[in-house]
Amino acid sequence: MSDSQLVEFVRQAILSGLIVIAPVILMGFIIGTLMGLVQAATGIHEPVVGLVPRLLAMALVLVMVMPWMVERMVELLRNAAGGS
Repeated sequence: MSDSQLVEFVRQAILSGLIVIAPVILMGFIIGTLMGLVQAATGIHEPVVGLVPRLLAMALVLVMVMPWMVERMVELLRNAAGGS
């Protein structure tokens, strides 16, 4: 593997990792923002109130997109191994 191929593979790996984790991080951000608004509106400033819904939503999204994530990572590894 030449230097340019290695650099391209690392670039693809980083980009694929960011794309794969984006739905989970985005859901955590959305739920965190909504829970922050609810906490500000109600005056309840307990950390668990914001943490538990965020973790549950992120776990649900992770379970839902897991097949796509695995498929994406397998595709990256096949390309790295020189497969079709």
